[in-house]
Amino acid sequence: MGAVPSTPRKNARPQDTAEYLISTFVGEKSFPLTSDFWNKLLELPFTLQWPNYRVRQACETFVKNNYNTRHLAKILIHLVWSLQESSTTSGVSIDYTKAINAAYLSSVFLKYTIENAKSENFEELYLCLNEDETAVNILRDQNIGRFVMHGILSFIGSTDVSSQTYLLHLELLNFVLVAMSTQLRSGPTPGPKDVHPFIDAAMGQQDSALVGLVVHRLLLNYITRPRIPSSGATHSIFSEDGEPGVLHKVGSAAANFVLMPFNYFVSSSGNVSRNPLADNSLLLLLILIHYRKCLMMVEPITEKCEDPLKLDSLVKEKSYFSDNPFYRALESARDVEFDRVDIEGNGHNGPLVRLSFASLFDTLGLHLADEDSVLLLYSLVHGNSDFLEYVLVRTDLDTLLIPILETLYNASRRTSNQIYMLLIILLILSQDSSFNASIHKLILPSVPWYQERLLHNTSLGSLMVIILIRTVKYNLSQLRDVYLHTNCLATLANMAPHVHRLSAYASQRLVSLFDMLSRKYSKLAEQKNEKMLQINPNSIEGNNTVEDMSAELHIYTDFLRIVLEILNAILTYALPRNPEVVYAIMHRQEVFQPFKNHPRFIELLENIYSVLDFFNSRMDAQRTDGEWSVEKVLQVIIINCRSWRGEGMKMFTQLRFTYEQENHPEEFFIPYVWKLLVLSHSGFGFNIGAINLFPVPLPIEDARVEEEAEREQTDDLDV
Repeated sequence: MGAVPSTPRKNARPQDTAEYLISTFVGEKSFPLTSDFWNKLLELPFTLQWPNYRVRQACETFVKNNYNTRHLAKILIHLVWSLQESSTTSGVSIDYTKAINAAYLSSVFLKYTIENAKSENFEELYLCLNEDETAVNILRDQNIGRFVMHGILSFIGSTDVSSQTYLLHLELLNFVLVAMSTQLRSGPTPGPKDVHPFIDAAMGQQDSALVGLVVHRLLLNYITRPRIPSSGATHSIFSEDGEPGVLHKVGSAAANFVLMPFNYFVSSSGNVSRNPLADNSLLLLLILIHYRKCLMMVEPITEKCEDPLKLDSLVKEKSYFSDNPFYRALESARDVEFDRVDIEGNGHNGPLVRLSFASLFDTLGLHLADEDSVLLLYSLVHGNSDFLEYVLVRTDLDTLLIPILETLYNASRRTSNQIYMLLIILLILSQDSSFNASIHKLILPSVPWYQERLLHNTSLGSLMVIILIRTVKYNLSQLRDVYLHTNCLATLANMAPHVHRLSAYASQRLVSLFDMLSRKYSKLAEQKNEKMLQINPNSIEGNNTVEDMSAELHIYTDFLRIVLEILNAILTYALPRNPEVVYAIMHRQEVFQPFKNHPRFIELLENIYSVLDFFNSRMDAQRTDGEWSVEKVLQVIIINCRSWRGEGMKMFTQLRFTYEQENHPEEFFIPYVWKLLVLSHSGFGFNIGAINLFPVPLPIEDARVEEEAEREQTDDLDV
């Protein structure tokens, strides 16, 4: 065994012993893997509280000495050893405590090292042993990154979460999130030169069964949401009481007490809506399934290029992405309650994950206010055909749709990314005709969160139409995003042929949508004509402005045409069962008049006017005493809907929009997932000044606090 440092005086306080050992850990002296020093360090049961500046100084000292001591690599190896030992013993043993402490200590110093790394390949980690220790055959020809990730993933995947193992599972998830945060230091576009030792090691795991177990465990943690054990509390990178977690405090000068590696506590706020193990499990799963490792093809890039955009394009052409085993595992997940017979005899190529789709469906429905749950739902309905099929045959689609529609209703309080994800989910669902039919059969007694008017006994389909049109209006006034417009209208177009008894309010909003877009179109056309009369023909800037206005006008022409096609689809395929749509068109028929001779709309408007002529003539043939009331007009429409045969209507090919993921989805999803972790879970507290993955402005107040705290630092850490 290696030599152990002489400890403080014989009757020293536990805090003194803890401080001495941790100071020794970050100091200059290197201790071999077999030294008893590691047992003494990791078995400490005592609380140690240091102010922030001392932790920072300890981290600085650790980074400076790690090149010679390789203590980061050694504590990680001891972490895996402790996990292996704890897996072979029954009940909670000292190895659980050692593993928890090793995971926590490693997280603190690893996070600081990653945040402050100067090299592009994170040489400061020094994930290798010195030559004098290579004789110890511990890695079995693996590098330390792969050895550590295999050990941690094996424990997570194979060990059930219980009151005894909860804390260890939580700290391991925290550690893995920290270890994979090297992605925050890279640019938004993954390149072949990017180095991420730990997540690349996870992707390189050859055991597909292990990958399947990990995905299953993370999903199970999300579904079951294990309770924090009453006998032990947690203190990790995520805090539930409004205060920053300890790892956040490592990078925040505003913190009071920081290093508490062996003390865990429970939130006293009474907030039970968040579950740290479930939240971290989901975030880790999202990071794993959306990661893409960029690799270069054999032929190098020989073309010289100084334009960074063009160079980036060349790199993309010459590169490819390696397979992601975790995404394949999610893609192959199957319902544990339903065994599909493989008629064609095609076995699954990837790891097979089996879990309760019913529990997953219900859990998602309860948590769709959270962006990470929305992203999981997207990942499932887009990537897993079995889960999508399961959703489509559920009779209680309101479980998912009501939270989605309520979130869209409150779009002004949500991020644009969350709105995009929700609209894409609706678009994917609307590609199925049975979905479009079933949502109109489900009647909602009330919609309490809808404030504009009382909605009583409204079909889920009518509510969906109302909310999608409201989202378009919000987008027109706030976001002005063409992609968002397109998704809303595409979903409405998919629904149109299957509309059944659309409510009066939804029908009115549909016609009002055309009116709103037409007024925007007319205003743009007028502005364009005025601009053309004002500009100098030789003015480049003026011509560019006109071209931009022409492009925008073309976009609105397309939008208007889609709305007309939506109305046409309802009138052509579903008029008899939608008298309220006919009434809304008759009531606002003047809005179509300015476009009657427009070359892009003429055929579509001919159908609308055929309907108007038919019902207007029936109205004229009716004799009534006094004024026409809404009820009387609607009654005439309902009666004549029965005799409607569609004479003179031109049949158009049904619009059918499908969702296709972009060619480089990683450019959206990798930054998005990490934004959820860094910005939505403030306890993670990664140094925002070190983030290159996405832009994060430094708050002025935080910068001021940082400067004031640094001026107050007068003590030094003696190691």
